[in-house]
Amino acid sequence: MTACEEDPSRLTAHELKSGRNATFPGHVTQLLHPIVAFLLVAAHGAFATPCHFESQGEGRVAAIVDARSVRLDDGREIRLTGIEQTATTKQALTSLLSGRDVTLRSADDTPDRYGRQGALVFIGENDTSVQAMLLAQGDAFVSAEIVDKDCATALMASEAAARRQKMGSWADPSAIKNAESPDDILAEIGRFTVVEGKVLSVRQAGATTYLNFGRNWTRGFAVTISKRTLPAFESAGIALKSLQNRRIRVRGWVEGNTGPRIDVRLVGQVELLGASEPTGVRP
Repeated sequence: MTACEEDPSRLTAHELKSGRNATFPGHVTQLLHPIVAFLLVAAHGAFATPCHFESQGEGRVAAIVDARSVRLDDGREIRLTGIEQTATTKQALTSLLSGRDVTLRSADDTPDRYGRQGALVFIGENDTSVQAMLLAQGDAFVSAEIVDKDCATALMASEAAARRQKMGSWADPSAIKNAESPDDILAEIGRFTVVEGKVLSVRQAGATTYLNFGRNWTRGFAVTISKRTLPAFESAGIALKSLQNRRIRVRGWVEGNTGPRIDVRLVGQVELLGASEPTGVRP
C-alpha cells in the first residue's frame, strides 16, 4: 500500500472521526455555490490548470461514495487522483459534483485494487479540474501522486494560494504541524499530514535514509526515504545530504510507535522552503 492509496476501511473511519470533529456548519454548504460559480467562470484564469491528459470518458455523478470517490450513473467508481482529504472535502465535493456531468482525464484508465478508476475530474467542458477547485478552496491537500511536472506544479500552486489566503482548512493554525513538536505529529498517526521544519541531520541506515528533525532520534520526527526512491531525487537534482540544515515541508501518512515518521516515496512529497519564506506553522 502506498502513501497515496489507502484502504477504504481506514478512509471511512477517518471520515467518521472528521464528521464528529468538524465545525463546518450545515448552512455553509449553501455558501459554497457562489464559490463554485466563481471557479467555473475563472476557468481560463488563475485556477485553470494544464492537467488535461488523455480523455477517459464522460458520465453523470450518481453518488458521492466518500471524500475522494464518486460513482457515475454507468456504475463506474472514480477516485479523484492528486488530492488527499481534509475534514471538509466530502461536503465540498458533494456541493461541486452531485448530479453533475463530468469528463475524466488521466494517463490510463486501469482500475486500482479496489476497482476504482483514478482520474482528474472536470465538470462538463470546463478546463479547471475539480481537484484544483478543492485545493483552491482549502478543502483538500495535494497528495503528490501525480508525477507530470506541469500538472503537479499547478496543483501545488492552487494549494499554496489557499494556504496564503487561509482558506478552508488552512484557517486553522495547526493545519501544518511543527516538526519540533513530535507529540502533535504522533497524534496524527494514520492520517495524511503536512509538516514543516528544519532538517538537523541526514543519516543512512542500511537501505533507508533518515531526515532527522530532532536530536533524539527515537522520539523526534523523521522522514524515511528508501534506496529505491533515491534515483527520483537524483533526477530532480536533489541530493539528500544537501537537505541538512534546510527548511522543508513534507507531506504523507504519519506512522511510528515511538517517534513519528513519514515515509517519502515520491519526490513531490518534499518541498524545499526558502529562508525568507513565511512558515506555515504559525501563519
